[in-house]
Amino acid sequence: MLKLHYNLEKVSMGFVAAIIVVASIGGLVEIAPLFTIDETVEIPDDLRPHTPLELAGREIYIREGCYACHSQMVRSLADEIDRYGPYSLAAESAYDHPMLWGSKRTGPDLARVGGKYSDDWHRRHLIDPRVVVPASIMPAYPWLARPLDTGLLGDELATLARLGVPYDDAKVAAAEADASAQSRPDSDGADAVRERYGAVIAVRVFDGDPWQLTEMDAVVAYLQSLGTLTKVPYEILAEGGQ
Repeated sequence: MLKLHYNLEKVSMGFVAAIIVVASIGGLVEIAPLFTIDETVEIPDDLRPHTPLELAGREIYIREGCYACHSQMVRSLADEIDRYGPYSLAAESAYDHPMLWGSKRTGPDLARVGGKYSDDWHRRHLIDPRVVVPASIMPAYPWLARPLDTGLLGDELATLARLGVPYDDAKVAAAEADASAQSRPDSDGADAVRERYGAVIAVRVFDGDPWQLTEMDAVVAYLQSLGTLTKVPYEILAEGGQ
């Protein structure tokens, strides 16, 4: 076998052809299953899409490169389940464009972080991580206190709707209003956003300031939604399906 490889290395074009063949086989093995994903991945009945405010937070999460250090995919290993919670299902990401599973964990996995910490903890952690985690190497994001631009939310929901995310015309039309209402529980629109996205969504002042809608509101709302969009993974774990 080593002799064959040695001889192949002496023929440059042959070696290049061999690399192409091997890489093509590996690529086909990874890509082929994606053509049948609609048939193999069953979307949970209770899976909800992100609210406009959570979606805005997701966009900021991507903009700031958070996915480069935090994965959102709990693997089906006992130690990971013990640390993070139920293992991730492909169906949970059915409405994610793009998915943010990731593979690098400079920081902990965030797939089940929703509800694990308070809004105030997240706010302080984002402004200065060392305040709540002294050994943290995460950079600070104090600029998230600036106002949130909601002008493109309606267009973003409309685009995602064309990709199969269940945003109807009413949700698209009310995107900006719903983003504001989710961070103002006493506003007239609070009940309307619950009607559109379900009573289980968090409607509260995420950044501690009810007078201004900020990027901090959006990011905290997004983080608090992670792992809460469907109950199926928790039900599987409760039934002993590891």
